[in-house]
Amino acid sequence: MAILVLGILLFLGLHLIRVVAPGFRAGVIERRGKGTWMGIYAILSLIGLCLIIYGFGQARSETGMLYDPPVFMRHIALLLMLFAFIFLAAGFLPAGRIAVAVKHPQVLSIKVWALAHLLANGETSSVLLFGSFLAWAVILRISLKRRERAGERVLPVFKSASNDVLAIIIGLVAYVLFVWKLHEWLIGVAPVVMG
Repeated sequence: MAILVLGILLFLGLHLIRVVAPGFRAGVIERRGKGTWMGIYAILSLIGLCLIIYGFGQARSETGMLYDPPVFMRHIALLLMLFAFIFLAAGFLPAGRIAVAVKHPQVLSIKVWALAHLLANGETSSVLLFGSFLAWAVILRISLKRRERAGERVLPVFKSASNDVLAIIIGLVAYVLFVWKLHEWLIGVAPVVMG
């Protein structure tokens, strides 16, 4: 469990630097250059992500259950994940109506992903992992609202409704692939048990 906690602290801590220490990032970029900052940030984020993946796999076999979700929660989680994939796709495309309506589609995608997994998983390691990501996304959204109120431009600007169609198609294809095989292949757990 210690490796999982270390990975979460490293990964999410890096992704909260702009929220908790906005001058630190700017100072490093000013002194060392944006390329150096991005390189260090990417390497440490990758290390944190690897620690999370390894630590989560290890912690799942070591930790017990905090709660036993009813079976219907898995169905709700599956439905929520469809929206999470669509929001994620919308966040990587030029803004359509979806991105403009939800304001921060990638952050919303993480919140929906984390909530869906908390509904379907009651193991201590799962609650720690998904609860941490949900808390991080909520903190980040609050920070983005404050930056908006301060006059910083952080909201997406509408480009084309065709990007909504593309986001839905990409999200749906990714969702089907994950439910069909990728989740089991990458995570070791099938989201839908066939047969």
